[in-house]
Amino acid sequence: MSPDNSCKIVVVGGGTGGISVAARLCRGLKNAEVTVIEPSAKHYYQPLWTLVGGGAAKKEATVRDQSRVMPKGATWLQDSVATFDPDNDALKTIGGQDVRYDYLVVAPGIQLDWDKVKGLKGEVGKNGICSNYSYETVESTWENIRNFRGGKAVFTHPNTPIKCGGAPQKIMYLAADNFKRRRIDQKSEVIFGIASPSIFGVKKYADSLMEVIERYSIDAQFKENLVEVKADSKEAVFQNVETNKEKIIKYDMLHVTPPMSAPDFIKQSPLAAATGWVEVHKHTLQHSRFPNVFGLGDASNLPTSKTGAAIRKQAPVVAENIQALVEGKEMTASYDGYTSCPLVTGYGKLILAEFDYNSTPMETFPFDQSKERWTMYQLKKCLLPKFYWNGMLNGRA
Repeated sequence: MSPDNSCKIVVVGGGTGGISVAARLCRGLKNAEVTVIEPSAKHYYQPLWTLVGGGAAKKEATVRDQSRVMPKGATWLQDSVATFDPDNDALKTIGGQDVRYDYLVVAPGIQLDWDKVKGLKGEVGKNGICSNYSYETVESTWENIRNFRGGKAVFTHPNTPIKCGGAPQKIMYLAADNFKRRRIDQKSEVIFGIASPSIFGVKKYADSLMEVIERYSIDAQFKENLVEVKADSKEAVFQNVETNKEKIIKYDMLHVTPPMSAPDFIKQSPLAAATGWVEVHKHTLQHSRFPNVFGLGDASNLPTSKTGAAIRKQAPVVAENIQALVEGKEMTASYDGYTSCPLVTGYGKLILAEFDYNSTPMETFPFDQSKERWTMYQLKKCLLPKFYWNGMLNGRA
């Protein structure tokens, strides 16, 4: 490394993790050449899609041009990675460019595997099937909720890691609240097919959520994974994750959370762990085998929930540790697994779950955050989007 700390840093991914880290590096390393590789022309604030699906926000508020969020001083390469060659500090893009680096940050996000559920692909937005999990389909959720007149409303949570683990149930609570307000709850049956054995991984918040489940009379069916959708007959096929026994549930409305995985170009690369995710140290976020490679966000194998709040704590660790290496110093920044899940439990109600690697609550406010609060709902709806666009993406929060 040259004495003026000049170096080439390549960031793969222009989502929350990539932009946050790039912004910090551009500010902290004045002579660094930072390149962000991102194919999409749009940048999305996905946490608000829950409220869009529930009719409480507009989807247009969740998107901006990628050029608007690109950090000052960074170069945007609008392309996708084809292959990595970490032994030679290089990668190749789909567009045919050979890109070399001194340091690499890998944050491409997560892949939605719609085709892993038989019969689902191409059906979202039709025949009562909806999903909050893409910008193109999120409005179909509100369309289904507001036009629901009774019957069975089925919500799913797959047997894979997903971004924002609480999101599948958040939209379910909004739907149940909507049905109650319109006085059709007595002729409605809300069913939650969840592949996990419990409603939430941290007992303190799980106990509160089970009270919400009871309040709405939701039929929570645990260890059930959606494997097939029969759109013509409006049937959802679930498979028990322990016994493999299948059962069919008829639906009038079906909200699907698709299975997810690391992007294919990550799975097929030398950077992947056996699980397919980018293999990094859980505290330093440095790659386990390639010391000039770092990873964060949804594509990493960090044993914590895949949320924007987790990335907010991961980004400064990556930036600080890269800066330390560039300056010839020892890495000292460490990530403790902090993540947060603002669990919307109805219109104007929210449980703010915050916890670490050990599933120990790490609460910000001086009150019991496992209790539903209107103020926390307003935090999610009004304050966090501003915090995201104006603080986090600028690398200042």
